[in-house]
Amino acid sequence: MAASAGPEIERLIALLAKLPGLGPRSARRAALQLLKRREQLLLPLAAAMAETAEKVVSCSVCGTPDTRDPCSICSDPNRDNGLICVVEEAGALWAMERSGAFRGKYHVLGGLLSALDGIGPEALRVAELVGRAKAGNETGAGVREVVLALPATVDGQTTAHYLAERLTGSGVEVTSLARGVPVGGDLDWLDDGTIVQALRARRPA
Repeated sequence: MAASAGPEIERLIALLAKLPGLGPRSARRAALQLLKRREQLLLPLAAAMAETAEKVVSCSVCGTPDTRDPCSICSDPNRDNGLICVVEEAGALWAMERSGAFRGKYHVLGGLLSALDGIGPEALRVAELVGRAKAGNETGAGVREVVLALPATVDGQTTAHYLAERLTGSGVEVTSLARGVPVGGDLDWLDDGTIVQALRARRPA
């Protein structure tokens, strides 16, 4: 940080540096842009952040941030209650929604199981997911399928395996997103793991 910067600016830079993808240098550049464009960026951003902090809550059903509880997706009568898509964080939920391909409900875990980081099932919204699956069938709401849309990483696959075990006996089908060659993908640019998954998930042409 610049030695000549005041404590307020240094605090701004330090907070910006904690954001994903921003290190100290990027945070300094971002802070300078905000200060240069006070009326266009800094003040509107400060107002938006204050309003967000005041109004946004976590949905008591699925765990996604929204200004209402239950959230707009959980409250939508046109969504399929029989489908629950499990995601790590809200960012994955937003990505699914951008595609427009999924019309069911969601469940945000709030992270992944990680022995290295000391994150166990009690730190995630696992019990809530199992409760939703069981309650849906007990009350006739008809949860038919739980889709595990988790990252293709060691922690992601460990979490998916654990959830599949926990959901055994709940009366719902547990599926995972297909892995393999992306649309428009060139085999020469793909990693070995992706090619292996694509071969395992092959289907009739």
